[in-house]
Formats: sequence, structure tokens, C-alpha cells
Amino acid sequence: MTGTLADIAGSVYATFDGTGGGTLGLHPADKVCLFIVDGLGADLLAAHPSRAPFLSSALARVLTAGFPSSTPISLATISTGVQSGYHGMLGIQVAVPGENRLLNCLRWTTEGPPVDPASWQPLQTVFQRLAHLDVACSYVAPGAYDGAGLTRAVYRGVRYIPADTVDERVEGVHAALRATPKAYVTCYYGDLDMTGHMMGWGSREWLDQLSLVDGMAERIAAALPPGGVLYVTADHGMVNATEKIDLDLAPELTEGVALVGGEPRARHLYTHPGAADGVAQTWRSVLGDRALVATRPEAVGSGWFGPVNPALLDRIGDVVVVAAGGSVIASAEAEPQVWSMMGFHGSLTPAEQNVPFLEIRR
Repeated sequence: MTGTLADIAGSVYATFDGTGGGTLGLHPADKVCLFIVDGLGADLLAAHPSRAPFLSSALARVLTAGFPSSTPISLATISTGVQSGYHGMLGIQVAVPGENRLLNCLRWTTEGPPVDPASWQPLQTVFQRLAHLDVACSYVAPGAYDGAGLTRAVYRGVRYIPADTVDERVEGVHAALRATPKAYVTCYYGDLDMTGHMMGWGSREWLDQLSLVDGMAERIAAALPPGGVLYVTADHGMVNATEKIDLDLAPELTEGVALVGGEPRARHLYTHPGAADGVAQTWRSVLGDRALVATRPEAVGSGWFGPVNPALLDRIGDVVVVAAGGSVIASAEAEPQVWSMMGFHGSLTPAEQNVPFLEIRR
């Protein structure tokens, strides 16, 4: 059985309301933990089963992340149950319509006036819906994210439990599961993804992180209360860069472009009026088979973002560029930290799109 990250919210809700297991066919439960491991692609996990024996033995199915395959987009998809075209988290950096500026949806930073997270992503979360069933919803994650814009956009309705270390997160999950008769606890771990970005997935450091994640999942599962269930998934996978295309060395790629948004594997290009077709043609000519290049109508028509709310169309680039293979598109001068990275995600390749969905019951 397959599915998408958008199926998780409704399926988890169905485990509590008694209507059946939703699209994913989950079994009823009163104590549920969802462990989200940032960057744990299904293909990546399958490549190193010996470093994650517990997770590898529990693999139930593979889900599709959605586009762009990056953290803020996928976290919103998991919490709202809809794809990016409807929750509006359409990229790492997305244009604020009509204001000629970008909102960084990961760090929630922008030039000019602040953007209200509840207005940018106004959909009700599964946590808010579960409150009507008397389910206590908690989020266990590093304290630095408590109150952050992304947290306020996608985790409305949870009790935030700050937990910085692995031990604190495991203990926070156990305490939250036992605190009330019905509980849904989401736990987030981001260091595997960070290590993959800096050192590359498959590196020694990344493999050490994978082993740590495996042990963390096993510890959470071992202390599940009777009738409890642990689900483990990820927001996206990753590829290692094999070619970096420097926008600084190809000035023709920025002709007619007012703002370069998105991220290195999934670029949103916001063009000057009337320039979209010409920009798309230039990018196709320069990049060839190293990227898929589509105008906004073509990208929407291809279903990359799922069904799109017409009110959100202007957040999508006039031209959308999806990197192929191991290509990365960035500015070495304007994005030095990004340029120095080894691992990337955001595109439509299986290594980035395929994420595991594991189930451990007690």
C-alpha cells in the first residue's frame, strides 16, 4: 500500500474517532506517537539497513513527500492533511504577493513588515481537530523552535515540550503519552538532515546519526504504554550534489528575473511583467537535461503542488525550476552557506520524494 504525507493527518484522526484507519488503514489506538526524522529518505534507509536494524525491520510502506520536498512544506502537509498547493507553504523562500520580497518559511524571516504565520497558513491542523475528541496533542522538539514562525504556522493546537537532547526527547514522549487517557505526541529530530547537508548522506558522520536515530526509535517503542503505537516517518530524503550551477557565472539566467526564491533543488523565479516565457526558454536552453523548467501554469497543470487554491497562485514562481540528477542551482556569492553544502533536497527524484512509514505497536 502506498500513500503520501498528506494521508497521515486524516489517518491518525481516524484512529481516535473510531471510523476506521483512514487512507493508510491505521488501527485504532488511544496513545499515538509520530516520530519525524528530518531527512530520513526511504531509499537512504534501504541503502544502509545494518546501521538501522530496528527501523529496517519495522518498515511498513513508503510514502511520497510532495513538492517541494523540504521541511516546512512537509511539516505543513503532515499537520494539515493537504498538499502544498492548499496549505500555502510552497517553498523555502516564497514571494509575498505584490510586495517584491521573499518570506523564508523555514526561518520565518523577511525584509519589511513581519508575516503572520496564522494568516499565511490559516488551515486548521489535525491537532486542533483532535481537541474535539479530547485528545491531548504534544510536540516534543528543541526549545529553540518554541514560538517560532514555522511552529506557529503548522503546530497550532499542541502543547510544546522543549527537549534538546535525545534523552530529553525520549523522556518527553513517554511522559506525554502517559499523562492523559488519549494522547497524540509528535517528536521531531533534525540532526540527521543537518549532517547530510554538511557532510553528505552516506558519510561516516551521517551513518553515525542514522544509528543514533535507530536507537532513539527503539527506546521510544520500548516504553510505549499498553495499546500504544509508534509511527516513524520523514519529511523528505536527500541527494548529494554532483554539479553546482553558479548563478553568478550565468548572468543570462537572471535576466528578466525580479526575485529568485525556492531553494537549490526547486527554484521559484518571479519575473518582471511579461518576461516569464522568455525566462523559461532561457533556462531550458542553458540547463538542458539538468533541470525541468515550467511556467507557473505548466507546473500547476502538471500537479507538482497537488490541487492549488487559486488564492495562492501568486506565491508560486512565474517559472519553476526543478533540478534533475545531482544538480544544484545557487549563487555562490549570495548564498555562501548553501553553496558549501554537500547534501540537498527539494526536487522530484525518488531519493528525495520517498519517505518511510513505519509502525510499531504494543
